[in-house]
Amino acid sequence: MSKTSIDEINRNIYDIKNKDDYAFKMQKGLNRDIVKEISRMKNEPNWMLEIRLRALETYTELELPTWGPDLSELNMEEIATYVQPKSKLKSRWKDVPKDIKNTFDKLGIPEAEKKSLAGVGAQYDSEVVYHSIKEELKKQGVIYTDMDTAVKEYPDIVKKHFMKCVPINDHKFVALHAAVWSGGSFVYVPKNVKVDIPLQSYFRLNSPESGQFEHTLIIVDEGASLHFIEGCSAPKYNKVNLHAGCVELYVKDNAYLRYSTIENWSKNMMNLNTKKAIVGKNADMDWVTGSFGSKISMLYPMSILNGEGAKTEYTGITFAGGGQNLDTGFKVIHNAPNTSSVVNSKSISKDGGACTYRSLVRIGENARNSKCSVSCESLMLDDISRSDTIPVNDVQNEDIEFSHEAKIGKISDKEIFYLMSRGLSEDDAKAMIVRGFAYPISKELPVEYAVEMNNLINLEIEGAIG
Repeated sequence: MSKTSIDEINRNIYDIKNKDDYAFKMQKGLNRDIVKEISRMKNEPNWMLEIRLRALETYTELELPTWGPDLSELNMEEIATYVQPKSKLKSRWKDVPKDIKNTFDKLGIPEAEKKSLAGVGAQYDSEVVYHSIKEELKKQGVIYTDMDTAVKEYPDIVKKHFMKCVPINDHKFVALHAAVWSGGSFVYVPKNVKVDIPLQSYFRLNSPESGQFEHTLIIVDEGASLHFIEGCSAPKYNKVNLHAGCVELYVKDNAYLRYSTIENWSKNMMNLNTKKAIVGKNADMDWVTGSFGSKISMLYPMSILNGEGAKTEYTGITFAGGGQNLDTGFKVIHNAPNTSSVVNSKSISKDGGACTYRSLVRIGENARNSKCSVSCESLMLDDISRSDTIPVNDVQNEDIEFSHEAKIGKISDKEIFYLMSRGLSEDDAKAMIVRGFAYPISKELPVEYAVEMNNLINLEIEGAIG
């Protein structure tokens, strides 16, 4: 029987390239003058400029991480940190410039909004070009806007939360982000308001040799609930692009937040994103994450369970092909009694791609009667790919329940033979096995809402096999 093989992903939709035509592109490199110019162009208040400059100092003091993938190819002197598109923020889709609109049309974003979304934000390079929210949510007090607007219109809320969940000195690329951030989404859901239909933001990087540094800040107040969907992609270029976004999530007492993300960067992208959530008493925080694309990813969403009875669940899948090193995982900190966490991680590697699951579970002395279950499974589709599991479990009291399970393997020839004996072709048999492996993650993706997200899953796992 022939060896299992999988074809390269058809990225035609996602490799759409518009002309690198912009209103302004910052000179390459990073220094105080560049940071001050970004702030000036945005007409920001002084307190935000002070944060940026302090972050720049921190960035220069911190070293590159040496424990993960090799980042030596990244040279900030070759990266433009700010690219302003030829479009101001629009609230009507028809007012967005044609070339930008066509890109998002082909990705399915406006169509998804018409069918099933309560609000949409679309960022192109360094600025949000389109934002909308349904009137009924506005009447309930829900705020959904871009971060640049939030800094000016809701300064007290932003100052209280900005870079507090993710401190500036967390690591070098958080400091970089805080110095040059631009765009992103701001959401506030008032107490006891249930947002039944998801909000979605989409981030598109078009300009080569540039970075995207969007900031997402979401506050779900006491007793409220929200599902937020994030998608991102970029066309392929021959030189390095950088993505170093930041996501800060605050889930107050008795609140619920689901944060779904599909990242489909091109293979010249270094994806060094940071995401954290602070979870209150009896609150729930769910993560659904898919990492597809990018040359290098270092991405480890984190839940900090500060309130008694807080819960979190992580469901993630990573797909690495040739030339990709995707280092992903999850972190959870149990700081209170009766907290619980469930981690389900899966990875698929092919053509020499490398997947690493890197995790941290810390159950503190005060987190008595807490529970944690971790399961990570890896599927390798050939003999030249790689999969590693590097968990760190720090349990500081004995009054807990904890389990960790890891499984790494290849597609079984016996399974393929069995399915072929039932009438399936070899290709269909392989496809069925991979779909079954990915099902626990794909079933969590809202097909009726996240059209673009599910297109990515189909391209990677279903349509790409043959």
